[in-house]
Amino acid sequence: MSKRLVPSMTALQCFEAAARHLSFTRAAEELHLTQSAVSKQVAQLEDMLRHHLFLRIRRRLQLTPAGALYLAEVNKILTQVDMSSRYILTYGEQTEVLKVATQPSFGVRWLIPHLKGFGKRYPTIHLDIRNEMEPFALLQGTADVVFFFGQGTWPGTTCIELFGEEVVPVCAPDLLQGRLLADAGEVADMILLQSTSRPEAWHEWFLEQGLHSVSSYHGPRFDTFYMALGAAQAGCGVALVPRYLAARELEEGSLVIPWAHAMRGKGAHFLAFAEHAAEVPKIRALVDWTRAQLDDRHQS
Repeated sequence: MSKRLVPSMTALQCFEAAARHLSFTRAAEELHLTQSAVSKQVAQLEDMLRHHLFLRIRRRLQLTPAGALYLAEVNKILTQVDMSSRYILTYGEQTEVLKVATQPSFGVRWLIPHLKGFGKRYPTIHLDIRNEMEPFALLQGTADVVFFFGQGTWPGTTCIELFGEEVVPVCAPDLLQGRLLADAGEVADMILLQSTSRPEAWHEWFLEQGLHSVSSYHGPRFDTFYMALGAAQAGCGVALVPRYLAARELEEGSLVIPWAHAMRGKGAHFLAFAEHAAEVPKIRALVDWTRAQLDDRHQS
């Protein structure tokens, strides 16, 4: 394996400061170094890269094309190092990071609201939550716990079923102009907002009612249910979404159900973690917390 080309952090800082000020002297003042030390670091960097990073014109510095290109890369590196260092500052010695992956709409509408109080109950667990459109983060080792919708059959994992769902059409009240629809066929005449993750949804919804709509697959397409809900609220058309995602808007009246046929989703929401991690305290804490939230919902 060839030797890595890794300049020192000092050299990168000297180069970045000199490029920003276009002056070795001002860079030295900022970094509390001598002007000759900054100049030497940049010279060593140029020697390593085999490119001039600055032009020295009449005692003034000017970035070369290679220097400008390298500056953009160095800025990324220094920013990442700064972010990572500040990230560590947020943890105490006893803190553990629990990496959680969730599909976007589920995360916004169900998971995050149900995490209220988790930090107080488990102060030494720091949640690191990110969106994941496909539930592969667990298999790739980039997450400790994954929330996903599907069948709950992953080799090497423990999948805990949370709840099923039913899918309903929703639209802005103004779209109906105060009238009641006579049948599902009238829904087919509306603009159908499509979901990328469930392209067959409208077709199956109509089919359950004995209809074959030529427009089942036509209409604006959105990556997430959350975006489709926003489009429905804006009056762009009618969206077919899990009822729990639209519960708030339906209660407030900013969305209505134009035709009350609910379709059971072909799957359920699951929480998953690696089989060997079942007794890891931070994972067990989130599992217990999630189950308690579901128990509270069923009792209320």
